[in-house]
Amino acid sequence: MAKKDGGLRFQPSGGTRTPQVPVGKKQKLMIERLANDGRGIAFSDGRTWFVSGALPSEQIEARVLAAHGKVVDARVERILSASPERLVEPCAHARVCGGCSLQHMPHADQLALKQRMLAEQLSRLADIQPDEWAPPLYGPAFAYRRRARIAVRWDAKAKRLDVGFRAAASQNIVAIAECPVLVQPLQSILSGLPAVLGELENPRAIGHVELFHGSASAVLVRHTAPLSETDLARLQAFCVARDAQLWLHGETEPQPYVEGQALGYHLATWDLQLAYRPGDFVQVNTQVNEAMVAQALDWLAVTADERVLDLYCGLGNFALPLARRAREVVAVEGVRTMVERAAQNAASNAIGNAHFFQADLSNPLADAGWLGEGFAAVLLDPPRDGALQVVKQIAALGAKRVLYVSCNPTTLARDSVELQRQGYRLKKAGILDMFPQTAHVEAMALFERP
Repeated sequence: MAKKDGGLRFQPSGGTRTPQVPVGKKQKLMIERLANDGRGIAFSDGRTWFVSGALPSEQIEARVLAAHGKVVDARVERILSASPERLVEPCAHARVCGGCSLQHMPHADQLALKQRMLAEQLSRLADIQPDEWAPPLYGPAFAYRRRARIAVRWDAKAKRLDVGFRAAASQNIVAIAECPVLVQPLQSILSGLPAVLGELENPRAIGHVELFHGSASAVLVRHTAPLSETDLARLQAFCVARDAQLWLHGETEPQPYVEGQALGYHLATWDLQLAYRPGDFVQVNTQVNEAMVAQALDWLAVTADERVLDLYCGLGNFALPLARRAREVVAVEGVRTMVERAAQNAASNAIGNAHFFQADLSNPLADAGWLGEGFAAVLLDPPRDGALQVVKQIAALGAKRVLYVSCNPTTLARDSVELQRQGYRLKKAGILDMFPQTAHVEAMALFERP
């Protein structure tokens, strides 16, 4: 009698498994069109390739970053036949840095790509389009960014401090001494930062560095261990030489090295000065932010006898300009420190008809005392996950006009379905180019109810 085989045997359920494309493999491709995120799309061997840095009609050699079934993520390794639309990237690090992804594309084409992405999301997810498309709202294509986070990591093997930005699709740090999308005052700070951090007695203590520019420039140093007096003096001298404030972030909240120093930004059209601290949300693009606020007020057309609700109000970026026109503005934010800061901003600008409240906007608003007699108009500027719970209650507030500022067209489209259900019509929509040289899309949409 034959001996039984005690081992388990697995039979294939049918067909053969397609072997995965190995990471690092190089592949020649013809790019057919662009995806919504600006990557080129190619088809080869039954797979769909998404290639960063490629343009339609180009023949390129791509390097595989990741593969999932029949979808391959890759980046351009070599351009074999370039599109006539291709630009030479102003930044030497554009193809490896994770900050910018569209420097090879003309700015007008970037705007068209973002406009198409917004239209497709609204059409596909909400079956909706506006009565009127607004022209894109944009500013300078470079030198626009007024805040940035700089990655810092001690390389124990090489015994050096790496300072720069994260690489695309990687945790590696790209050493960068110049970044053309930063505003000019931050350029000079960035260029000298690697040297001064590398001279510290304990560079391992540095977690990361953040740069800010507004009414003043500032350098925030996040440290995981106390810094010596020598290192503090070195950092302060570096900041003074570049007309910047030094802020420190250890175990407690960020604090200025020189007591009493403060940060802020100016909304010139409304003669407003808004104070903030590192960690507060501030729009990165000065010119587009001011144009965005102006367009929001123009679209909402608030009159002097109207009561307006501003949800996700932050520091008062919309609420305080609205208060210049409305009878009353009720502004609501989920983070208590931001509510306090916004109220202080109202007081420092002598605005008495804006009132600020803290509330969890993911919960029903029915019991909120600040609802009062309702509102003629509502403005909301939610985070990326949108504002579905709030939107479900908009009609009950009595608002005839709703202005939705979105940093995610997908959740804007989802929430638009709910607004339509309540009888609102999408009157206007358009993109806000808050982040040139990237595929990030921000949008503004105006809804009205008869």
